[in-house]
Amino acid sequence: QVQLVESGGGLVQPGGSLRLSCAASGNIFSINAMGWYRQAPGKQRELVAAIPSGGSTNYADSVKGRFTISRGNAKNTVYLQMDSLMPEDAAVYYCNADLLSGRIGELVRRVYWGQGTQVTVSS
Repeated sequence: QVQLVESGGGLVQPGGSLRLSCAASGNIFSINAMGWYRQAPGKQRELVAAIPSGGSTNYADSVKGRFTISRGNAKNTVYLQMDSLMPEDAAVYYCNADLLSGRIGELVRRVYWGQGTQVTVSS
């Protein structure tokens, strides 16, 4: 069983910063990529940033230059440093992992999601 647990959301004033964390646990063999998505009320879930293992990062145009995605030393963790936050960044942020899990010979590739963490940007 694989779980993704996020933390770090909260209320911040415009122009402020937050750092989101996500840790994947369980019978993980390898991780192909991890990322962050967000969903605001009445809107579709959208990609914020992604970081494949061994590849280059990818950001939504709306967050380029303000957000930074990184992987932890444990490699099963991913962070999202969010600076210069704007009211339009307010949303529920979801961690996402594309990974292989299970026993050798029975590996399964699947995308997992965290439970979401609320980010509110308001004065």
